[in-house]
Amino acid sequence: MKKIFTLVIGIFLIFVAGVSFGIGLLSKEDKKTVEEDLKYLKLYTEVFSIVKEHYVEPVDGKKLVYGSLKGMLQSLDPYSMFFTPEEFKEFTVESKGEFGGLGMEVTMENGKLMVVAPIEDTPAWRAGIKAGDIILEINGEPTDNLSLIEAVKKMRGKPGTKITLTIWRKGLNKPIKITITRAIIKVKSVKTKELENGKYGYIRLTQFQENSDVEMRKALYKFKDKKGIILDLRNNPGGLLTVAVNIADMLLDKGDLIVYTQGRDIRMNEKFYSRRDPIINKNQKIIVLVNFGSASASEILTGALQDNHRAIVVGDQTYGKASVQTLIPLEDGSGLKLTTAHYYTPSGRLIAKKGIIPDVVVHISKEDEMERLKQERDAKIKGEDKVKVKDPQLDEAINLLNYLTAS
Repeated sequence: MKKIFTLVIGIFLIFVAGVSFGIGLLSKEDKKTVEEDLKYLKLYTEVFSIVKEHYVEPVDGKKLVYGSLKGMLQSLDPYSMFFTPEEFKEFTVESKGEFGGLGMEVTMENGKLMVVAPIEDTPAWRAGIKAGDIILEINGEPTDNLSLIEAVKKMRGKPGTKITLTIWRKGLNKPIKITITRAIIKVKSVKTKELENGKYGYIRLTQFQENSDVEMRKALYKFKDKKGIILDLRNNPGGLLTVAVNIADMLLDKGDLIVYTQGRDIRMNEKFYSRRDPIINKNQKIIVLVNFGSASASEILTGALQDNHRAIVVGDQTYGKASVQTLIPLEDGSGLKLTTAHYYTPSGRLIAKKGIIPDVVVHISKEDEMERLKQERDAKIKGEDKVKVKDPQLDEAINLLNYLTAS
């Protein structure tokens, strides 16, 4: 499975913020290792001095230190990162679900700036940006030498200003230019509708943002009397652990294990249980839709419902991200996003690089999935919300509900 990392907070499972880390909490063995590693700090300061004194042009010391810290974190895994103060502020704002920009999730894959997906009802979505688009230039500047965060910074700006992206798209003979007007992006993470003449409730959860659990609670109460509920987590890259736990708490019986985490630091070892009675009763059937774009917090919620036999999972194998990142603010306003633990489903499954296998597998190719998303976008732009979009996974979920609720 390809390892990618993306700026949009959905792909990262943020565990805690502001944790105090200190050598005093390490084991004797770890302390010995740290003491042995201190000698390499002498090598670091030696190289720092040489560069400062002999590089062909004057170099800012802070720039050297920040650059070396970025390299240090990137050498660990695809999810750990060092942020400068400006980048840290940029990163943390996204969990709020509102920010200025274009409205699309991007990632770096094989050194290329790629669109994971445009966010529905945003400038990028309306301009026709598609999943899989490669952004070659931003306002004429090549993206080859930009970091992910640098690229996102350039794409953001004052609402109402325009930006031109040069896009390479599979199937086209040459790159195309798309001009988009920036806007304040308000991401609505929970969307609902009724299916089968009002018999079932459909809830689409696009990200696990700060207030997604509040929106989810309203949706569940809205569909409290329906015979069944379809929870669509497809292409949901995840988000906040606390939100995933809160949502699972609304669906599971009191006392059910939701997820547990394990790391070297004992403070990362924690079990999360459902603390209250579910909003909907056991007679209501739940189908969860997932695919290769369902990751992190999506997999926590799916695993909790599957292992506790509360839902039937339909769709494709999920992404397989089982690491927990801790967001650690530093004294100068910079910060770390550091992998500090793995999470396990209630039955003890570590799904890293494996993902969750649905109970009912309905495979759709990535190309077909992109076409489905395109049809949904085009229908909504034209105001044709009732246009039938080919969706075998959703069709299977409805068929299952019909079978399970047949009297």
